[in-house]
Amino acid sequence: VQLVESGGGSVQAGGSLRLSCAASGITFAQYAIGWFRQAPGKEREGISCISNHDGSTYYADAVKDRFTISSDNQNTVYLQMNILKPEDTAVYYCASAFYMPCDRPYSNHTKVYGSWGQGIQVTVSS
Repeated sequence: VQLVESGGGSVQAGGSLRLSCAASGITFAQYAIGWFRQAPGKEREGISCISNHDGSTYYADAVKDRFTISSDNQNTVYLQMNILKPEDTAVYYCASAFYMPCDRPYSNHTKVYGSWGQGIQVTVSS
């Protein structure tokens, strides 16, 4: 399994970025893809998830109404990030979980994800 993030970078507050997570080595339709982020000195937190199996999605309160997750149903999941804030600054990771719905209480837990990308930096300046 290989997951590769792209699309990160630096942006001013209020701006937008779109992250991509390209997956290979898996049957895409059988997996959920989650997005996580980790800021310096903080724990990794799950912020969004989409299940390619049943279409369910999850958003953390901190990103709800600003971020949108989508899938091309082939091999890539996107995270559209709008109205970015300085507190969104972090390394962003995508991860895969086999046959996992994204509307469960555990859908944002790191332990349920088996494979991870290398991470990509997002920096939002004020």
